[in-house]
Amino acid sequence: MSAHASDPLAHERAHLADSRAALRAMREEVESLDTADVAASWVSAEVVRAGVQERIKALADLSHAPLFFGRLDYEDALAEGPPADGSRGGAVRQHGPGGEAHRFYIGRRHVHDREGDPMVIDWRAPVSQPFYRATRRDPQQVRLRRRFGYTHGDLTAYEDEHLTDTTEADRSSALLQREIERPRVGPMRDIVATIQPEQDEIVRAAVEGTVCVQGAPGTGKTAVGLHRVAYLLYAHRERLARTGTLVIGPNESFLHYIEQVLPALGELAVRQTTADRLVAHFPVRGADDAPTATLKGDARMAEVLRRALLSHVTTPTEPCVVVRGSRRWRVPAYELAEITEQLRERGIRYGAAREALPQRIAHAVLIRMEQAGEAPDDRVQDAVARNPAVKATVKEVWPAVDPARLVLRLLSDADFLAEQAAGILDDQEQKTLLWARPARGVKSAKWSAADLVLIDEAMDLVARTPSLGHVVLDEAQDLSPMQYRAVGRRCSTGSATVLGDIAQGTTPWATGSWQEALRHLGKPDAAVEELTQGFRVPREVIAYASRLLPAIAPELEEATSVREAPGDFAVRAVPAGELDAAVVAACREALGREGSIGLIAADTRVDRLATALAEAGMPYLDPGRETSEAARLTLVPASLAKGLEYDHVVLDEPAAVVDAEPDDRTGLRRLYVALTRAVSGLTVVHASPLPEALSD
Repeated sequence: MSAHASDPLAHERAHLADSRAALRAMREEVESLDTADVAASWVSAEVVRAGVQERIKALADLSHAPLFFGRLDYEDALAEGPPADGSRGGAVRQHGPGGEAHRFYIGRRHVHDREGDPMVIDWRAPVSQPFYRATRRDPQQVRLRRRFGYTHGDLTAYEDEHLTDTTEADRSSALLQREIERPRVGPMRDIVATIQPEQDEIVRAAVEGTVCVQGAPGTGKTAVGLHRVAYLLYAHRERLARTGTLVIGPNESFLHYIEQVLPALGELAVRQTTADRLVAHFPVRGADDAPTATLKGDARMAEVLRRALLSHVTTPTEPCVVVRGSRRWRVPAYELAEITEQLRERGIRYGAAREALPQRIAHAVLIRMEQAGEAPDDRVQDAVARNPAVKATVKEVWPAVDPARLVLRLLSDADFLAEQAAGILDDQEQKTLLWARPARGVKSAKWSAADLVLIDEAMDLVARTPSLGHVVLDEAQDLSPMQYRAVGRRCSTGSATVLGDIAQGTTPWATGSWQEALRHLGKPDAAVEELTQGFRVPREVIAYASRLLPAIAPELEEATSVREAPGDFAVRAVPAGELDAAVVAACREALGREGSIGLIAADTRVDRLATALAEAGMPYLDPGRETSEAARLTLVPASLAKGLEYDHVVLDEPAAVVDAEPDDRTGLRRLYVALTRAVSGLTVVHASPLPEALSD
């Protein structure tokens, strides 16, 4: 009997030490590779070297992330275990405290020893799935499920469930609850150790299908979306390496907050961007008021742009005469008109049709050559297509159009806009779109964020936007129809994971339903899954925030929370002259607890509170900067709070948050977002009356 046989915790610690040593050996093996003579050219050699460097990075052992977090012991009757990593196959047979078993340690990445036997199985492997889904009712051949507890990377506890033991009482996992409720500082961390069955189903959904997740605050929808990317890259690596993946978030602060999740799961090659940066073809130097931005984001603008583009195509009135040697070949105007109309009816991109037109004209010339007894080939057709007469005809009939200049003309030329928008936009809407001071040119124009989406649409009408294999779109409820179209173009031949919460739509153009949003995205048949069980937000906090749902999203089911601890929750009314001091005091009180602190306030109140904090000698961070043990307080404008989480939140003056928005519904939705950023405690400090739904 081994020294550790009677001490399960010592046995597991020994396996952790051995696994870390094996991972170091895997990394050292890659580092020792000689890539000097493995490629025929320097370009190929650079590709190989880059691949090796990426592999070395992926094999890093993160001290703050446990190498494994669970263990599965299958029934001894399982003759051959399922594939350990989806491709290598083979069950692990080990002698442990419970006797010989088919045993799998479940972790963030695959680790094998020098003989190639797996020591840790990737959580994405088929054999790992029962860790998340097995129950006493359906044990899936799992005899024992063990969860591990860690403190600062050290294995300190374990907890067992004997799924085939009918005499063992059901109980909630204390380790799981502790991991969910653990205070944090720094960026968002992965949830791979705490994924719930309903979340796992979304994570492992087929790559071919688009999934839309309606998730209440604290349900882990963002983490589910990121883990889905990691899973798809594991299960379909070659396919997605070829076609690419992309994560789209609402703002830069949010991207900074989530940027460490995928690397912790071993995925380094996923590009992240914002919806605005996705279409940033020009600098944003202008801003629209809410009605104008809403109109520019209306799906009807796509048809206006299509009309405007096709208005440049004219009906030929003169023949095309091609001279070759001593012969002249004439294509009459009516035939040119037929060719042009055929291209229009095909509905292909403007640029593709323009490239096809000279070949069509050349083909008409070749038919005449053959009728005259000549035998032209493809080279002759290409030469005719490049003939000056053909080029002149194409330039006249189907001229090149610059997408940005097209949008500039629509927004500057009232007559042109009226012609293209007739029957689509009324007179008042057309006036809303027109610039008060037309720009002189594309480069000097003060483009707004909504203008760039229009340019992106026009660019796609001219030349097809390349499609990626998979796109994750987070906080999707805030996108306009035209923004959905821009994202949809990036996954037109791929799939998407759409994440959001209708109740948290904080733009005037926020979507009214996921069915409408998915239609604009080009994925009308996508499955819509709803997550209503929160794991981080305290029960009292989510119940308080849910009072706003009848006013902001009456069709949604009220969220619940599995957290047993009710959390710290307080609503404090103070005299107007004492508001700033009361907020600072609440922050000081929150800093006496463990974890990160977020002071959320209306954007108009941020400068005043910044001064109050400075005068009180309380340093703070801006959103997007990583919290640490030495700097745990972040001052957050309400407009940037979406998607962020803090252990404790101090919410300043709810009425100011509501009043800062263009309408009550948007304001109350913004307040709903702010209220639900807390994962342990919430203190609301106010001098003005609370919104009616919260004043009871």
